[in-house]
Amino acid sequence: MKKLLFTFLFLAISITSKSQVQLSVYSEISIVTADAGNELFEAFGHSAIRIKDPVLQLDLVYNYGIFDFNAPNFYTNFTKGRLLYKLGRYQFKYFLESYKQDKRWVKQQVLNLTQQQRQAFFMYLERNASPQNATYLYDPFFNNCASKLKDITTTILGDKVEFNDKEIEKELSFRTLMNRQIHWNTWGGFGINLALGSKLDKTANLQQYMYLPDYVYTIFKNSTVYFKNQKQPLVKKEELLLDFPNRKQSIPFISPLLVFSIIALLGIFITYRDNKNQKRTKWLDTILLITTGLVGFLIVFLWFFTDHSITPNNFNVLWAFAPNLIIVFLLNKGKKWLSNYFIFLLFLLVIIPIIWITSIQHFPIAVIPLLILLFVRYLFLSKSFK
Repeated sequence: MKKLLFTFLFLAISITSKSQVQLSVYSEISIVTADAGNELFEAFGHSAIRIKDPVLQLDLVYNYGIFDFNAPNFYTNFTKGRLLYKLGRYQFKYFLESYKQDKRWVKQQVLNLTQQQRQAFFMYLERNASPQNATYLYDPFFNNCASKLKDITTTILGDKVEFNDKEIEKELSFRTLMNRQIHWNTWGGFGINLALGSKLDKTANLQQYMYLPDYVYTIFKNSTVYFKNQKQPLVKKEELLLDFPNRKQSIPFISPLLVFSIIALLGIFITYRDNKNQKRTKWLDTILLITTGLVGFLIVFLWFFTDHSITPNNFNVLWAFAPNLIIVFLLNKGKKWLSNYFIFLLFLLVIIPIIWITSIQHFPIAVIPLLILLFVRYLFLSKSFK
């Protein structure tokens, strides 16, 4: 009971007094990395900071990955790119227990720091954990639970830390890095690749790789820190806290590529039959134009009307064309200018391979069958309205 009371009093005092408590020489600052989970928001894994001091009976985790589905306007803010996350500060045993229940491995890297540097980490994190500072504007690629650890380490150590990329495959884009964590042929992977623009296809530098927990772990492992002008490893020791098999990515049987391939084959067959019989299957055109129009409207909304950093300049609008929502109501009027409209859509489709090959933007691979269907159908429609 005395131990619990002491710990409670210590934690309360540490928040209100801005971390005036001094860590002992036995204290440790650790980077904690957890394996990916089964949910889409867990697909990248997780990173946190642990501060342990056996003298003070202190063992805390500082977790920048806290969010609340039930927070006011959560989904509205998420859509608009204004999602607020917060730094959670609590007993490390509860953090570890949650990953044990999920059967996800957890690794720890104890940093090679002086007592003064450990104290600086502690004070920095305590200030961040106070209610007025705990909330921050989340960005999945530039300001998340993993990138925060890199930023904090750089802030505390300055030019004394030297990040090393000797085990890192270089010159990869944000999209390539992402697709290694979320397979492109899952519905989550397809949706993310569809919604995010060409900024995701820019080559990431060493520090930008660290938006992913796995790269935080690898880069910290190979990095160095200066003590009295002498290079030493940044990580003093590594420990496996929970040992579970690596999560394997599973591709659903009803995958995007399978579904879109079936739709494309059916649509091309109907178009072949329409061309042969000199008629037009109106319901197919209605579905294609409404679907591409709605998707295009969503992309335009994310591009121009949200604060997301990576949704602008999304060239998926070349096939998901928002004006199709208007044109669908004019098809049955048989206007001759509609032929020119579909020729214009064909031109937009032709641009896509050029943008893809030149790596301006990579498109979702699963959409290829739909692009073929749209090309065949638009070619047919351009001739039908002459």
